[in-house]
Amino acid sequence: MDTTLRPTSAGGTGTLGTRTTASSPLLPARATDVAADATAANAATAPATAAPLRSNGAAAKIAGGLQDQVARAQQALDYLDRVATQLETLKGELTAKLAGTRAGSRLQLEVHARQLTQTLSARKKDGGGGVDSNLNYSTKPAVQRFRIRGLDIAGIKKSAPQTISFSVGGAGGPQMSVNIEPDQSSAQVARALDRALAPMGVHASLDDNGELVFSTPESNWSSVKDSIAVSGRGRVTTDEVPANLAPQQWNVSADTGNADALRQSLREVVQALERVHRSQAAASSAVQAATSQVAAAETPPPDVTLAADDFGKAAASTDYESLLALTSALVGVSRDRVLALLGLR
Repeated sequence: MDTTLRPTSAGGTGTLGTRTTASSPLLPARATDVAADATAANAATAPATAAPLRSNGAAAKIAGGLQDQVARAQQALDYLDRVATQLETLKGELTAKLAGTRAGSRLQLEVHARQLTQTLSARKKDGGGGVDSNLNYSTKPAVQRFRIRGLDIAGIKKSAPQTISFSVGGAGGPQMSVNIEPDQSSAQVARALDRALAPMGVHASLDDNGELVFSTPESNWSSVKDSIAVSGRGRVTTDEVPANLAPQQWNVSADTGNADALRQSLREVVQALERVHRSQAAASSAVQAATSQVAAAETPPPDVTLAADDFGKAAASTDYESLLALTSALVGVSRDRVLALLGLR
């Protein structure tokens, strides 16, 4: 028997071991000795499996959230690409029908209009949650825009000063109040309503025509639309703001068609294409930004306290695997190196 230093998987010298170089001429080698020696050799040459250091999951959660953003933005891009292709086709068909330059344009236009209608109806399922009914993209969830019958800017300002209270939900739900003063502008009134409604998941703003419009996330619309109450009126009626693009309402069945209606449809298609192109650019930027953040995210170092606790538990164990992991981890760790590391504190 001669004594040697066994190499470890880390490349340094590890635990002390023995190996039999030749059978003794006086005593025959026993089967049990040979088996024990082989087991020790296999264990010494196998890669040391130390207990993994634990770390907090903050980085993993952040990376997971960013990857979800990338997935939703990519899904929105796929959907917007499909819509853009169909809009370009419809633009060509409408132009051809108005110019009377293509035979059979009526039938083709009907087919493409139905295809676009089906694609728009699948928006909530296929759009990644960030494309609204007007094909605008946002990293935030898409919203449903609506109006409250009898509640408009002109009427609110005319009745000022007044206090309006809102509640959303069943009887006894939370109520929020807002004071309206006579000297407030329309924009100030809308902001005041928005502040009052925001805690209930509803927002208020002015549309392009200066009219009051409300909004809530599409996922929240079913619980909001029939449950808004206003002081002095009780439960109020809400009306969805229709989408700007409505191919199902186009008059494209007649051979001659209605030229004015077709021109209006063409204007809607062109405007929708412009919104889609802006949304595509916004979704692409969102993908790039989230991808860059995922790549730049660094995993924080493991918790030193937990690591020390794991090391202490392993050191307290006397089984062969724990001792092998400890001695492998300590290879090359000299007293001078430990002192130098402690001096950095």
